[in-house]
Amino acid sequence: MNGWTTAATLTFAGGVGATVWGVATGPLRRRVVAQNLSSALACPGLLLLAQGYGRPAYVDLALVLALLGPVGTLVFARLLAEELAADPPASPWATWCAAGFAAVVVLVLCAATGPGRAMVKLLVTGALLTGGNLVASRALAGGFPGGRRG
Repeated sequence: MNGWTTAATLTFAGGVGATVWGVATGPLRRRVVAQNLSSALACPGLLLLAQGYGRPAYVDLALVLALLGPVGTLVFARLLAEELAADPPASPWATWCAAGFAAVVVLVLCAATGPGRAMVKLLVTGALLTGGNLVASRALAGGFPGGRRG
């Protein structure tokens, strides 16, 4: 076990474990935020595992998760719009912490990987993950100003 796999284990045990608990218990507003954060924390964990085990296929899996995780959250936000309008989620600190963690992991992995095609894939994955989760979190919090609800 090296430092990369240790960091991935801590990410999965601490972050993803907490979000699974959040999805399984509590009010609807906490469940949808936890669902959004689960993909935001699982993706950096997969990137750390890819570096730790030297398996580039894990980066592809993280890229797919970075694409589909926020899309799933947007589907939930659309389907549960009426319920969430009555009691909107409000946890910007969790979203910003997860986005910051993902950015730090991607930047550290880019420095470890060095310039090349793998670094471009890491940067694309990080941009999709961070941007997608920020947009999905904003949609959960009540949408965008001036936008049409319904």
